[in-house]
Amino acid sequence: MASRPRAHPWMANSAPGVLEGMLAEIGAASVAEVFEQIPADHYRKAPLVLPPQLASELELRRELVARLRRNEDCERNLSFLGAGVWQHHVPAVVDEIVGRTEFLTNVWGSYQSDHGRNQAWWEFQSQLGALLNLDVVQLPVYSWGCAAGHAIRMAARITGRRKVLVPALSDPERLSVIRTYCEPPEMAGHIAVVTVAADPTSGRLDLADLRAKLGPDVAAVYFETPAYLGTIELGAAEIARAARAAGAETIVGVDPVSLGVLAAPGDWGADIVTGPVQPLGVHMNCGGGVGGFIASRDEERYVRQYNGFLVSIAPTAEPGQWGFGLASSHQTSYGAREHGRDWTGNSTYLWAIAGAVYMSLLGPEGFRELGNLIVARARYAQRLLAAVPGVRIVWPDTTFKEFVVNFDGTGRSVAEINDALRARGIFGGKDLSAELPALGQSALWCVTEVHSAADIRRAAQTLKEILQ
Repeated sequence: MASRPRAHPWMANSAPGVLEGMLAEIGAASVAEVFEQIPADHYRKAPLVLPPQLASELELRRELVARLRRNEDCERNLSFLGAGVWQHHVPAVVDEIVGRTEFLTNVWGSYQSDHGRNQAWWEFQSQLGALLNLDVVQLPVYSWGCAAGHAIRMAARITGRRKVLVPALSDPERLSVIRTYCEPPEMAGHIAVVTVAADPTSGRLDLADLRAKLGPDVAAVYFETPAYLGTIELGAAEIARAARAAGAETIVGVDPVSLGVLAAPGDWGADIVTGPVQPLGVHMNCGGGVGGFIASRDEERYVRQYNGFLVSIAPTAEPGQWGFGLASSHQTSYGAREHGRDWTGNSTYLWAIAGAVYMSLLGPEGFRELGNLIVARARYAQRLLAAVPGVRIVWPDTTFKEFVVNFDGTGRSVAEINDALRARGIFGGKDLSAELPALGQSALWCVTEVHSAADIRRAAQTLKEILQ
């Protein structure tokens, strides 16, 4: 007896008769006719080998749980990975507040849903502005790369120029996002991305190469401090002066947790500042945006170019009471659609509230303590790792929480070393050997406040054992 066709439990359109109904609605005789414009050589020749259909929710849950158990995480393992998503401590109160229903589930775009949301956003912007010593901070965009891309486009609109200078030693993922925002040469909005060489003795920008490439067509100079490889740009003020002399904007990427020990970008001449929101109370994750901020001085030529939301505060008719609301929303894609400054896009406004809570907990003294602790732990790690035979720290004592470790002297590749470390419950640093071959067999290690002195000693001892 033939079995009756059944709908797939997770695909509503698989119910009997649905396919035929759709074909009849569009006037096609078959599915093949719908896709006849696709060349035959674009089709897969061999059938997909798929596991059996799981017919019940119980079976599906069991299968997914089993697969998830195969993952290793940074809680059960000791991790020294960074390079864009870093393991920082997230106080429990941050999770408690961002999980409240008035923040987590409100309809963010309508004023009737504002149960303190606008004030929390304003607190994020004002606190981060104080940390950067800048007056205007936009609500977070999707990532640091997106923030840098938007900032470069802002500079191009302000100056009317179509070239940006960026460090050759840039995070390849962030640089890829920047190139996407700068558009291909075939498009009318194309901005040429030109790299500036690094000084091989320090990893910092080569100032002679920078000056040689500055000219009347350069809209902005973009650099980071701490940079992708952890180096601190000691010539930041000199770079800003050179850019300003050439009529270009200075765009700086900065890790906000470094500002407890490093000078604020607003103090030494940065025009537009970008950076990650993730270190400010957001857990590590790679399945969604972890936030990027954009900030500037409170000058109309900058404010008029923001693509996202700015939150303002104003006195109300009731003395002593204040109101919070979105400012300049008419120039966003929500207010002007395709005529907006840029697409407002996938933003991460919930992380603004996490950042507001985190920054309010630390305060100025807390940021100082955190920065000093990270520097001290990172220097301790450098010293112990450098004592392992064959291991060398590239550019020692010039970094914040990340630093480059070279393993050429061990005769082993980074991949081999990281495999051996992982077998002992340790995630080594990011392998740089393929993307930066000039550095040899090197890895980018990250040390933050979550790493105890015992953790660092364990890593150095384990490294010594596997290299014997």
